[in-house]
Amino acid sequence: MKSSTQEFFLLPALEMVIEGCNPFVIPRELASDMKATKIAIACQGGGSHNAFTAGVLRELFRVWPKDHRLVALSGSSGGGVCATLAWIGLLQHDMELSRRLLADFWRDNAAQSLFDSWVNFGLVTYAQMMNFLPLPEVSPYRIPTWGQEQLGQLLDNHIPFAKIPEWLEPSSPDLMIGAVDVLSGDFHVFQNAEVTRQALLASAAIPNLFRAVDVNGRLYWDGLFSQNPPIHNLTRAKPDEIWVVQINPTQRREEPTTLDEIRDRRNELAGNLSMFQEIRMITRINELLEEGSLVNPAYRPIRVRQISVELELNYLSKIDRSPRFLEELMEHGREQAHRFLGGPVRECAVATT
Repeated sequence: MKSSTQEFFLLPALEMVIEGCNPFVIPRELASDMKATKIAIACQGGGSHNAFTAGVLRELFRVWPKDHRLVALSGSSGGGVCATLAWIGLLQHDMELSRRLLADFWRDNAAQSLFDSWVNFGLVTYAQMMNFLPLPEVSPYRIPTWGQEQLGQLLDNHIPFAKIPEWLEPSSPDLMIGAVDVLSGDFHVFQNAEVTRQALLASAAIPNLFRAVDVNGRLYWDGLFSQNPPIHNLTRAKPDEIWVVQINPTQRREEPTTLDEIRDRRNELAGNLSMFQEIRMITRINELLEEGSLVNPAYRPIRVRQISVELELNYLSKIDRSPRFLEELMEHGREQAHRFLGGPVRECAVATT
């Protein structure tokens, strides 16, 4: 750690010498940036459960530590939507705007009207009944695209996509949104100005609910099938810490025995698979640096920490948009973020294995 810290502080001074400047007179802005702990936040996707993510981000931004600098955000599916809403405020140097956008989006996404509440109730009930009755499953290509269109309109109402290129600055934090190419199987990350309405719809295109989304001539499905969320891509922003907002639980207290419980646990494990793989890669590099087996100034230790849901939720509740349920998740997210900032350092479970 000592040598990498020395390099971190000496490199800017060396560049000043090369440019003919006094290396011992460091601009105040540069000195402040050098001292700041650089943070990247990764938001796991999980449908309606991402109301928890919104609650986490709103609380983090409410009491953001002054000695921390947010350098990147990433996400997939609903986590990608939350990351983008937060990022819009950051592009305008306004965390209060980020908090407001997150609250407004999830308020409008809730099934508020009588018709919408009945549709929400019908979808959740039908999905639950499929565990007990041989009900038919219908391809999203055989039904209207109303759900996808409604999500697209909701995104347009809260995210000014056309203004993103003009708001981007060299110092702006990066945004990375995960999706998977349906035909090639390649993972894809949409970054910064590439994050459009279509890119977010692609990252949220759950195959059994929505059709694949065309982005620049390629078809994409939900980011849950690729990088959920993108984590190793965040290392390009050179963070000191990566905070993972985790939706799917790592552990369960009891053995799943019913078909419903088995399906829930299977989906949770599948949703965590890529995330754990990426965290293990970072952990392994940390170990090699500590052992001295990896000596390369391009690498430095990155702490991975987590903020996770601690409620007992089932998989089907990921499509539940009832206002009370979403409010409970947002409040739980606020509480978990408050504990995270005020409590002892909590390493990601996989990172300490």
